[in-house]
Amino acid sequence: MISLLNKKLLVIAATCMILSACSQKADQLPTDSNTKASSPAQSKSQQATEAPSATEPQTDNKSVSTKGTNEPSAESKEQTKAVPEIKYHMNKVYNIVPNEEGTEKKVVLLTFDDGPKNKEWINGIIDVLDKHKAKAIFFVNGYRIKENPELLKLIHDRGQPIGNHSWDHISLKSQPLPKVKQQIEDVQKIVKELTGETPVFFRPPFGEGGDVGRKVAKDNKLLYMTWSNGSLDWTLKTKDKSSNPDKVVKNVLEQLHPGANILMHELPWTVEALDTLLTKLEDKGYSFVDPASISTEPVTDSNK
Repeated sequence: MISLLNKKLLVIAATCMILSACSQKADQLPTDSNTKASSPAQSKSQQATEAPSATEPQTDNKSVSTKGTNEPSAESKEQTKAVPEIKYHMNKVYNIVPNEEGTEKKVVLLTFDDGPKNKEWINGIIDVLDKHKAKAIFFVNGYRIKENPELLKLIHDRGQPIGNHSWDHISLKSQPLPKVKQQIEDVQKIVKELTGETPVFFRPPFGEGGDVGRKVAKDNKLLYMTWSNGSLDWTLKTKDKSSNPDKVVKNVLEQLHPGANILMHELPWTVEALDTLLTKLEDKGYSFVDPASISTEPVTDSNK
């Protein structure tokens, strides 16, 4: 009896152990919702909708390229390039006068003709101009440019404006139209080729352009000008070179007036005189007009 009872107890205990184990295993099985949430495919999908993959391209309306943001484009550089304000115009006697009341009247325009000739002279002139924060028009001849193209580039590279003084430095007033066009337009072309810029000022040799010269200048959008204050530096002789600088200064100051359009040349005594001349002009209350601030519209009756 005892042995049979023990066997029954053992069977009951074993059955209970089996049932208990099955119950624990059932508790550990995931529900349907838990199974879906933990699905690997579903997990990747959720990550994709929450944030774009590092390798996935942005849409057009959200993409912002940061490449080269510190370097402006060539177009933006051109747009932001400073454009000088036009404050002056030239009247019928070639003086430089303000466009409006209140603009400084005591100004002079500095010009140098018949170059480019000599590197030392050019650098000497521009060194003085830089010292006085001045600009001057360098009126050049085509035949000299052809002989010394590097000197034209020197003037341009040092920031000074270049004007057209004809190709051969001949009087144009009695020349036929084709000849005058060649004399003026060939200079326009060679300056453009060497510097990338086309002159906007024209001075006829000897001040003799005639009606044809004026017409060709206008057709090429050039402001025709002679001068209203001659330094007479071209009349001075080499044998008197020690006194020549003083004569240049004296000649200019004797003719000085507001708006004076001063004619000088690439000559050694003019180079030597220039610092003294500009200092004396400043002492008299004059400043140096920037050619870029002068209107290039043709002279009319209203330009008084």
